[in-house]
Amino acid sequence: MDNKINMSTLEADESRYINREISWLQFNARVLQEAADETVPLIERLRFVGIFSNNLDEFFKVRYATVKRIVEAGKKGRRALGVYAADELLEKITKIVIKQQEESLNILDDIHQRLKDEGIYVIKENEVHFPEHSEYIKTFFTEKVSPALVTIVLRDDLELPRIQDLEAYLTIKMRKKGVRKPIYALVEIPSELDRFVVLPQVDGTDYIMLLDDLIRYNLDSVFSIFEYDDISAHMIKITRDAELDLESDLGKSFIEKLSKSVKGREDAEPVRFVYDQTIDDATLQFLLTKLGIEQSDSIIPGGRYHNRKDYMDFPSLGRTDLLYAKQKPLLINGISLNDSMFKRVAEKDFLQYTPYHTFAYVIKFLREAALDPKVKTIKITIYRLAKLSHVASALINAAKNGKEVTVQIELRARFDEESNMRYAKQMQDEGVKLIFGVPGLKVHSKVCVIERQEGPRLKRYGFISTGNFNGMTARIYTDYTLFTANKQILKDLAKLFNFFDTNYIVNTYQHLIISPHYARNSFYKLIETEIKKVNNGGKGYIRLKLNSMSNYAIIDRLYAASQAGVKIDLIIRGVCCLIPGVKGMSENIELISVVDKFLEHPRVMIFGEEGEEKVFISSSDWMTRNLDNRVEVTCPIYDEDIKKEIIETYTICWNDNVKARQITAAQDNAYRKNDEAPLRSQFATYDYYLNKLS
Repeated sequence: MDNKINMSTLEADESRYINREISWLQFNARVLQEAADETVPLIERLRFVGIFSNNLDEFFKVRYATVKRIVEAGKKGRRALGVYAADELLEKITKIVIKQQEESLNILDDIHQRLKDEGIYVIKENEVHFPEHSEYIKTFFTEKVSPALVTIVLRDDLELPRIQDLEAYLTIKMRKKGVRKPIYALVEIPSELDRFVVLPQVDGTDYIMLLDDLIRYNLDSVFSIFEYDDISAHMIKITRDAELDLESDLGKSFIEKLSKSVKGREDAEPVRFVYDQTIDDATLQFLLTKLGIEQSDSIIPGGRYHNRKDYMDFPSLGRTDLLYAKQKPLLINGISLNDSMFKRVAEKDFLQYTPYHTFAYVIKFLREAALDPKVKTIKITIYRLAKLSHVASALINAAKNGKEVTVQIELRARFDEESNMRYAKQMQDEGVKLIFGVPGLKVHSKVCVIERQEGPRLKRYGFISTGNFNGMTARIYTDYTLFTANKQILKDLAKLFNFFDTNYIVNTYQHLIISPHYARNSFYKLIETEIKKVNNGGKGYIRLKLNSMSNYAIIDRLYAASQAGVKIDLIIRGVCCLIPGVKGMSENIELISVVDKFLEHPRVMIFGEEGEEKVFISSSDWMTRNLDNRVEVTCPIYDEDIKKEIIETYTICWNDNVKARQITAAQDNAYRKNDEAPLRSQFATYDYYLNKLS
């Protein structure tokens, strides 16, 4: 390739790549921007604070823990991590997180003040001024909280019991006059109770108290036996390494090993310690020693409250004016949920784009297959199931009706292992054939193929998605699902399921691009084709919409394409290690990220100028794990109407000038501004589909 740069001899540095972990923290900063945005409804702003906090918890459990393990192994890790050595990266992460935490606390204080302007008061234990509140709080504590309370007195002669990962604790310090040594205790905030307690209204004003402060209000009833003269309470939280340790005992089933490994997370090494920064130094040092917190752990001074992820469930109090207006998911133009799905799909491919469209089409398709006497087999991949899964119910129903149902279920979908294991056992008990992945690979593809007897032959139907078959996330994640009876595509899908069964045989595919065997080279060739067009005097154009892009080799191909003169538009929601707009390297690449009401989740790839586009939807991001370590499916779009629809919805997102951030080398998350009329792409996309119906 004429413009290709051989990076094997070059060091990954800050002038060419953004470190993956630093890029992820910048993505979470965009989430925090939503919490700060005064145009976002007030209670929704609180929920973005919760999302920011929940994201950070998962980051420390996974990414920070990985870097820490590299440091503890005595390695630099520069090759694996890129740009920074591991110990240097840990230090940078901690500094960024401390700054972001401080910013999030200021945002939270501002939101609470604005809630007061709306007649909603979130009160502390020293702000209880009404007798009806005092009575309610004491009764609630006695009946609901006290029976669930776990209290641990910290004694020198007793080993500290296991501190739960990501649970919040109040550190209690009691002092008696004339006694030099204080008494310490830990109170675990009961996670089974709602974090926010709605108190009785007074004169039309709403009052809410955090469970933490309700416990603080009742400390005397818990600790009065110690006859203290002074008592204080400060919150702490520990985050532990979430890496699974799958033992090699061949006598155990995979489910047994995974179940034991998930339970083992509870005793994993701590990687982050967050504390109330008003705690006194003596108490802090006592806790660090007692809990075995090391300097390589991230020690973060925080505010009065931790586990701010709970703000995702802040009570709405019936205040719909402080929430996003609800948009009813739409039907797909020309397809009624009362129609036979097989009949309609046999006539023409169609596209579902949740949450703009209802997820009910997936459920309807599977339920119809479960009942249809002509359906013989159903094969589906499952990555993340909802806690109450209509997909799993439909598959069990199909098995009970005598269908041959095969489910490739990925039990190692991070943090959904327990839910997936529960459904796996249930489906297995009902006669569903389960396949537990491919050795050495996660199965991340989202596909289904159904065989139906039509006359003397079996006809295939199926669907391919960019997202999980999960009815809950389909309400808030944007994802495409293609329903098709295309023989060539479904023949390739059938081959993929054969690979799941006999994975020592690597198939060839004529239409689908399958990771890990073919995706990397296929994407290279698609990029190279656009470069050749430019070299031959034409125009090259690449448009991508992904969750993440972190693989340096594929980034190098995009840099080479930019240098050749190929125009490249990127919409990357999360991590992106590519640096756009750098003269001589990436001046023809523009990069935006859209963070808004819904989580942008589809993977879309468009190669070529108008009129000659090749369009693909995919389960795969352009990360090393997706290209080399997972089974992913990238599907070409052959139906011209659907191709047009995907290009048009991509273009709507690309033209966003309200919620799009322009990503540059500065990494400052500046909102994209231009002279065009305001366009908020998620709202405009809903209108696009609404107009199709009319």
